[in-house]
Amino acid sequence: MSFNPIHIWASMGMLSRFIALCLLGMAVSSVAVYVERLLAYARHATSTLTFAKAAGAALGGHDFGAVLAAARTETKGSFLARTFVPILEKYHAAKSSKGNLSPVEVARREAARQMETASAELRRGLSLLASVGSIAPFVGLLGTVVGIIGAFQGIAKSGSGGLGAVSSGISEALIETAFGLMVAIPAVVLYNILSGRVAELERTVGQSVGELLDEVESAHGNGNDQHHAKVA
Repeated sequence: MSFNPIHIWASMGMLSRFIALCLLGMAVSSVAVYVERLLAYARHATSTLTFAKAAGAALGGHDFGAVLAAARTETKGSFLARTFVPILEKYHAAKSSKGNLSPVEVARREAARQMETASAELRRGLSLLASVGSIAPFVGLLGTVVGIIGAFQGIAKSGSGGLGAVSSGISEALIETAFGLMVAIPAVVLYNILSGRVAELERTVGQSVGELLDEVESAHGNGNDQHHAKVA
């Protein structure tokens, strides 16, 4: 018995090969999701820093027009900027309308909706990692069962028995289970790493949105809002 991957692949049946390819696809997709999320979070950090520098003073001065303009320039990279834009747009629209809700209440309701959207965007792809971590061991076990069935079918056809006759086929089949675990364990680790990062980002975005709403309420109460219609 050789543990050469080429030899193992050549000895597998069609169904076992299909299962191995499924596990390989799971492994590749897990790595792809992890890399894509890291790049997205890195872009968010860079864009949010740029946005914060441009909008910090304007927010303190209740110049929401400048804050909105700065947010619009960073919506491609910053989850925070993407959250700020609809909140300020809805706030400005509510000030111009004669609805039953105050502009501040409209902004708060929009902020709640945008926080849910931001959370979904931050967690995009994590469900795939969770699924891989959950089902990959069972997929590997399925490959092992299929391999063992194939080994015993070989015995039935040849008419020979004994441990030596099945040990090679069983050991090759068990590799499927090992492969499944090798895919599942990293997927679970990557999921936990990204979940921790997402929780931190959700906290910081939530704090920033809360600060925006506080400034909106303060400006609305004091009548010191500089959010002009030309930026809407």
